[in-house]
Amino acid sequence: MGKPDTRRLDKAIQQNERKLAAVQNREMWPLTGSERRAVLGAIVSGARSLHRGNGTASADRRMDTAWQSAETRLVTEIAALKTERQRIVNQAATAKAAKKSSGWW
Repeated sequence: MGKPDTRRLDKAIQQNERKLAAVQNREMWPLTGSERRAVLGAIVSGARSLHRGNGTASADRRMDTAWQSAETRLVTEIAALKTERQRIVNQAATAKAAKKSSGWW
């Protein structure tokens, strides 16, 4: 029995880590549609309140919350993928140990 096939999971983990870095740099491309709408809505409401002469504190909070939720979502996805990868590796190791222990000797 060879090594467990974790290439698909490794690629997904790497892709999500790239997305997380992009979200931390405040790039829009890795956001989902609802997250994108939340960020753009906060920008519009901040511009509107600024035009009216009010402060942008609530819009800034809304925007920070949207970015934080996107970051939390990606961290959770990465953790789930790493857990799944570890489960596959452990399962392969258990199968290999069982195969070795059931030998002729």
